[in-house]
Amino acid sequence: MTNPTAAMLVIGDEILSGRTRDANMHYLAGELAKIGIDLKEVRVISDDPDAIVAAVQALSQSFDTVFTSGGIGPTHDDITADCVARAFDTHIDIRDDARAILAAHYKKAGTELNTARLRMARIPDDAALIENPVSAAPGFSIKNVHVMAGVPAVFQAMVASILPTLTGGAPLLSQTLRINRGEGDIAGPLGALAQDFPGLSIGSYPFQKNGVYGANIVIRGTDGTQVDAAMMQLAGLFPE
Repeated sequence: MTNPTAAMLVIGDEILSGRTRDANMHYLAGELAKIGIDLKEVRVISDDPDAIVAAVQALSQSFDTVFTSGGIGPTHDDITADCVARAFDTHIDIRDDARAILAAHYKKAGTELNTARLRMARIPDDAALIENPVSAAPGFSIKNVHVMAGVPAVFQAMVASILPTLTGGAPLLSQTLRINRGEGDIAGPLGALAQDFPGLSIGSYPFQKNGVYGANIVIRGTDGTQVDAAMMQLAGLFPE
């Protein structure tokens, strides 16, 4: 049985310019692996409406679930919500349920719910709100796309509220063996091992430390028995 698939769309000029380092992909990949959803693709795109629309449409059609991060704040360049609505040909405007959430939050904080902040209440008609316990402004889900904030703390909180609603598969298991030999020495036996275990993912990640060359060999799969067997065979190939 094949696990469900997912893609992530990271939106923002600040990521592509190097001003901001994306931490959300690493977090999402780990959380999806725990519930057996395979993250197959991650795209990083600029704050360009046509690019966002095209990417949302393509990923939505290609994968079971799509997660976006970035571009749902109060400023003029926060255009993700409008672009997602356009991608699905759905009307978008300030919604009463989102407005009520923001109104309660800013009233409690003694802050004005001004026009800029009301932009965060723009939600497509057919979308379901994603709770934001950190800063109140909700994300939303429409069809198989979950639209979330780029701020890591908020993104993580939204992911936590979305994951229980998704159907997963077999969790991804992983084991690692450190081998103090260069990749050129281990490539042949490692290739043979991969042929013996075609259902597993076997990766080699080289390092150099204090003049010593080596590689961390990571074996991943959903069948624990197969992962154990491959690791035992690998350890036998390189007894150290």
